[in-house]
Amino acid sequence: MFNFLIGKDARKILKRKDSDAGEKGRALEDLRASLFNQFNFSDGSKRQQRRICGPATALTFNFLVAVGIIFVNKMVLQTVKFKFPILLTLIHYVVSWFFMAVLKAFSLLPPSPSTKSTRMSTLFALGFVMSLSTGFANVSLKYNSIGFYQMAKIAVTPSIVFAEFVLYRKKVSLPKVLALTLVSIGVAVATVTDLQFHLFGACVALAWIIPSAVNKILWSRLQQQENWTALSLMWKTTPITLIFLAAMLPCLDPPGVLSFDWNLSNTLVIFGSAVLGFLLQWSGALALGATSAVSHVVLGQFKTCILLLGNYFLFGSNPGTISICGAFTAIGGTSVYTYLNMKQQSNKVSPRQPSTLPKSKLGKENGSTNGNDGHYGAESV
Repeated sequence: MFNFLIGKDARKILKRKDSDAGEKGRALEDLRASLFNQFNFSDGSKRQQRRICGPATALTFNFLVAVGIIFVNKMVLQTVKFKFPILLTLIHYVVSWFFMAVLKAFSLLPPSPSTKSTRMSTLFALGFVMSLSTGFANVSLKYNSIGFYQMAKIAVTPSIVFAEFVLYRKKVSLPKVLALTLVSIGVAVATVTDLQFHLFGACVALAWIIPSAVNKILWSRLQQQENWTALSLMWKTTPITLIFLAAMLPCLDPPGVLSFDWNLSNTLVIFGSAVLGFLLQWSGALALGATSAVSHVVLGQFKTCILLLGNYFLFGSNPGTISICGAFTAIGGTSVYTYLNMKQQSNKVSPRQPSTLPKSKLGKENGSTNGNDGHYGAESV
C-alpha cells in the first residue's frame, strides 16, 4: 500500500512536469511563429518597410535618385550617343532583375503575399503598363524637349484623379484640387519657353499619359491594400515588363545597335545608368506605397522646378523671368498640397490605442464583409 501511494505521487509529479514542459514548448512555438510571421510573412515585411521607410524618407530617396539619373541619362544620350531608348530601358530592367535575383539567392528578398489575394491578371497588367510607361517616356525624351515632356506629364495628374474616381470612387477635396491646379499652371509657365517637339515624339508623349497614370495607381494600390512590398512586387512584374520591352524594341528603336561602340568607358556609363534605374524604380515604388499616385506626380513636377532654379542660381542659366516665376508658383502649390496632406494625416490619427492585430484578423473579428474591404470605397482625400 505504501509503495502504491509513492508510485501514485511519482506519477502525479511526472505528469505535472510533462504538463509544464508542454506549456513551455507551446510558448516557445508561439514565440517562434510570431518571429517567423514578423520577418518572413508578407504583412510583416510590409510593416518593416513602413517602419524603416516612411513617406518623407521614400520621397527624399526618390527625389535624389531621380535627379541623379537625369544627368547620367543625359550623358548616355548626348556624350556616349546611345540613341536606343527602348534598349536602354530594357538594360535597366535586366540589371534590376539581376540585383533582385541576388537578393533572393541570399534570402533577402521580401516574400510575396498569397497568390489568392492578388489576381495574376493584375500583376500582368502592371507589368504591361510599366513597359509602356518607361519605354514611351524614354522615346519621348529622345524626340522632344524637356519642356514638352513636362507639359505632357502635367496631364498625368488629372488622369490619375479621374481614373481613381471612376475605378475606386476616390474623391479629391477642393483645396487639393486648387493646389494641384496651381502646380500644373506653374510647371506649364516654367517650361513654356522650351516647347520643341517632333510629330512622332508628340504622339508617343500622348500615348504615354494613360499607361503612366495606371502604372502609378496600381503600384500604390497593391502596396497599400494587398500587403505587397516594393521589392517583391518588382520581382513579380519585371519578367513581364522585359517581355513587352523586347517586343517594342524593333518597333521604336532605330537600327544600328550592333555598330555601337561598346568600349569599356561607354559600357560603364550605361551600366551606371542601369544601376540608377534600379534605384529609381525601387525608390519610386517605395514612394507610391508610402503616399499616393498623385503625390508622386507632384514630386516629379517639384523636381523639375528645383532643377530649373538650381541651374539659374548655381550655373548662371537664364531661362527667363516668366519661367522662374512659374517655377516658384509650382513650388508654392507643391507646398500647399504637402501641407494639406500632412493635415489630413494628422486628422486621421485615432486617440485610441491602435490594435496590433493584422487588418484581416480585425475585419473577421468585427464581422466585416468583402464589401467594406480597401480604402478606396467612396474615399475623400
